[in-house]
Order: sequence, then structure tokens, then C-alpha cells
Amino acid sequence: MEFNENEAIYLQIAGYVSEHILRGQWPPDDKIPSVRELAGDLQVNPNTVMRTYEHLQGQQVIYNKRGIGFFVAPDGARRVQEQRKARFLQQELPAFFRTIRLLGVGLPEIEQRYALFLAEHSESEPATLAQS
Repeated sequence: MEFNENEAIYLQIAGYVSEHILRGQWPPDDKIPSVRELAGDLQVNPNTVMRTYEHLQGQQVIYNKRGIGFFVAPDGARRVQEQRKARFLQQELPAFFRTIRLLGVGLPEIEQRYALFLAEHSESEPATLAQS
């Protein structure tokens, strides 16, 4: 994993963990890598991973079984999806709208390209958890 300088490392790791949960690679109630294991895999300080896990636990995405480790919360994927969707709608979508307006890209072109994207990625991406 390559880290960028514009965001705290523990938040980038939280994104990494959340991605695994959303993709179903770490299903509900499954044990996730230990703090030391993930720190070794990502070549970061274990304290950074612990901060990540505490952050995700506070968001009720994961939970801790004392002495055993951290596990994906039963509704962890739904919580991640809700949080990411809210952030996207509030922050990223307005920037996207500004860009397509400045470039003169219309909704029909966006729809066409989105349909193509869905066709190309339908096999490799999990179905959405909820349609809104």
C-alpha cells in the first residue's frame, strides 16, 4: 500500500480495511488481521494500526473480542457504505458536477460511460448493499 501525504495514515489504513469489508473479502463476524499482522503487511507502526482499529470500532464497523482480536461487525459493510456514500454526496459529487459543467460534458455521455463501466466491472465488483 502506498500512502499519500494529504491524509493521515491511520485514515488511509481505515479505507483499506473498509474496502476489504465492502468487497466481502472480510465478511461479517470474521476475524480481521491482528494489529501486528496488518502492521507488518503494510510496513507501518503497530500503534498506527491500533489507532485505525479504534477508529473503526468507534464507527461500529468492527468490534473487539478481548484477548481474541478484532472482527467485522454484523452490519459493518452497511455502515461503511453509508459513511462513504454520505462523504461522496457531500464532498466528491459537487466537485464532479463543477468539473463536468466546466468541460461541457452532458448527462447522456455520463450515463453512457457509466453503463459501459458497469458492463466491464459487473463480474469483478460485488453488488451494492442497498439501492438508493
